[in-house]
Amino acid sequence: MDLNRRNFLRGGLAGGAGTALAAALAVGGARADAAAAAENGSGGQASEPATYPFHGAHQAGVLTPGPSEKQKAAAFVALDATAAAREDLKAVFETLTDRARALTAGGPAPDLGVGQPPADSDVLGPSIPADGLTVTVSVGASLFDDRYGLASAKPAKLTPMRVFPNDALEDAWTGGDVMLQLCAHHPDTVHHALRDITKHTRGGLQPRWRMDGFDSPPRPSGTSRNLLGFKDGTANPTGDEAASLIWIDDPSEPAWAQGGSYQVVRVIRMLTEFWDRVSLDEQQQMFGRRRDSGAPLDGNAEFDTPDYAKDPHGDVIPLDSHIRLANPRTPDTANQRLLRRSYNYDRGLDANGNLDVGHVFTCYQQDVVRQFETVQLRLVDEPLVDYVQPFGGGYFLTLPGVRDSSDHYAKALLA
Repeated sequence: MDLNRRNFLRGGLAGGAGTALAAALAVGGARADAAAAAENGSGGQASEPATYPFHGAHQAGVLTPGPSEKQKAAAFVALDATAAAREDLKAVFETLTDRARALTAGGPAPDLGVGQPPADSDVLGPSIPADGLTVTVSVGASLFDDRYGLASAKPAKLTPMRVFPNDALEDAWTGGDVMLQLCAHHPDTVHHALRDITKHTRGGLQPRWRMDGFDSPPRPSGTSRNLLGFKDGTANPTGDEAASLIWIDDPSEPAWAQGGSYQVVRVIRMLTEFWDRVSLDEQQQMFGRRRDSGAPLDGNAEFDTPDYAKDPHGDVIPLDSHIRLANPRTPDTANQRLLRRSYNYDRGLDANGNLDVGHVFTCYQQDVVRQFETVQLRLVDEPLVDYVQPFGGGYFLTLPGVRDSSDHYAKALLA
């Protein structure tokens, strides 16, 4: 099995005029929201928010309240900063803010006349629906080199992504100066937003890598499933508990970073051809949950709390099961919890005709070492490693929110 897996991986993983427009779109935002609701543009579910607030202490797209807690479509785009100087970089972030503010509000694009290229692609029609779009902007450690004089402002806990023993990271899929996370109720909204933003920021930000994601409907209920068929994110913290674990409020961090969050993105291929040959019992033992309901092996329903104290030797839920390693549920590990916001991906077939599918694991926390890395180290050599292969991603700091119409992304950082 191990030899076949290595051969599989060896073959399978190879290769692989903003301000004016923003103002016009923002004016039409309310009309677009009404139109989106009337046309069921909020994802086919009237209960899903058509818009999320753009201004605030924190960026949208980290915590998005609603029945699904996150939109169904996403794109994760790492970009390299190519702006010539600090002032140019500031201008790029201002443009990015203008575009994000306009796109998340929705509205009609201005008519620039038949002699000019259209202001908008019209992919979403003549009046752009907000469609629950969120634009979440983060920065990587590489932005704080000597290009823009930002070294002294580097966040205390921001580093390049650590390589763990079971990783097979590829340079082409790793890192980036900026991470752009776009989420919406429909994939065409994500495509439209990315197309618009890259058009307006091409002079200072160049795409490095991109992975699109989708979130499956809950089947039959509860949380959605990953492409191994198991529920994903059952034990995610919510509400005040989540807020207490993710937002930076630490005097050791720069003042500009307060209210932000550390983001980890991990692109993980799932070797579904091998997984589908494993017995159901073995699959459930690896996860520690029942595949049909998502219930822990000692419970009856998805959200039942596993009772590890009654199973000290792992007779019911194995000691090396994923849920037991990831969240031991002890007082000492309570502050190691993090907020997951992950998506599935499907890139079709690889060069060998195998399914190129997997998971964009995304999480938010106050401290990457205390939270993500501590959890990940417990998962080293877990049984699941034969069926999943991390090959890309990065560590980023999600910027604090844009407070009002006079604020912009990274304003305090680039002041």
